[in-house]
Amino acid sequence: MRSRSARCTMRICVPRRRFRLEGMDVARDADSPQPTSNTRSLAISTDPARAAALFEQATAIMARLRAPGGCPWDREQSFDTIRKYTLEETYEVFDAIERRDFPHLAEELGDLLLQVLFYAEMSANEGHFTIADVLDHLNRKLIRRHPHVFGEEASRAAGNQANVDANVEGSAKAVLRNWEEIKAAEALHAADSSAASRLDSVQRAMPALAEAAKLGGKAAKAGFDWPHWRDLLPKLAEETAELEAEAACVERTPGDSIQQQKVEAELGDLLFTVVNLGRHLGVDAEMALRGCNLRFRQRFHAMELASTRPLEELGPNELEALWADAKLKLASTSNELPTPSSAPVPKP
Repeated sequence: MRSRSARCTMRICVPRRRFRLEGMDVARDADSPQPTSNTRSLAISTDPARAAALFEQATAIMARLRAPGGCPWDREQSFDTIRKYTLEETYEVFDAIERRDFPHLAEELGDLLLQVLFYAEMSANEGHFTIADVLDHLNRKLIRRHPHVFGEEASRAAGNQANVDANVEGSAKAVLRNWEEIKAAEALHAADSSAASRLDSVQRAMPALAEAAKLGGKAAKAGFDWPHWRDLLPKLAEETAELEAEAACVERTPGDSIQQQKVEAELGDLLFTVVNLGRHLGVDAEMALRGCNLRFRQRFHAMELASTRPLEELGPNELEALWADAKLKLASTSNELPTPSSAPVPKP
């Protein structure tokens, strides 16, 4: 889906620096967020007219690809066939951010935007909504959740039903508190209160580790939580023992799908406990696992470079010795724990 081009001739209506949203007159003080003093000289000003022209061209290209006589592959796709690419592109964006590979990040963000255009065009083909509706929802959400920027009147006009203090005085915590209150009011207005759960605000549409952390956090607000991180250690041992017992049953009855499901459930319980331990320790489980994955890549590659024979020909003791040496070597050169300010980590 990346190496395609198309010609598109169109008229572009350049927007004025003020825009109206159903009665709301919202002023834009700048084309992009103001940079801090130490990055001011590096900042690039956004050109709204050029961005609008390119976005219009992108939507026209997507429509052409899906139209009769367009691309056979694109015309055959559905929501179910495209969704796997959405997750893939999201993680490629994440990877580019971690490596601070900004030229690549620009490309990956374009691929992620393609997913949005694809879904919107398929929805338009089926009579559900268009990309204009997507943008309208986004604009309204940004305005109603930022009364401290656009004003309380504009926020109300965009659908804000929460009573928040618009005077945040530069406090990021106050902004976040208002955001959560406005978001909660939106969910309360949209949901059937008789059947609602406080966990309904945690979306299923996120990585399982992140969902587990958010579920644990929401439950903790109701008092359903471990008092201290040390209290989770016996729970970890308990879940490990239960997993061991179910896994032993699978060994005795191989091929038993019901028993395999029990193993999966116990492994899920163990992972959920680990995620909540991370929450108590102030550690994001997703980030911790990504860091572990990176260290494993580096250590394994060091093993491959250090071995005079293929790893497949080595015994357990030889492999363990190579692993120990790789850990020691990488730790001593501080290559295993890159920080956002360090040089980009090359792809393995």
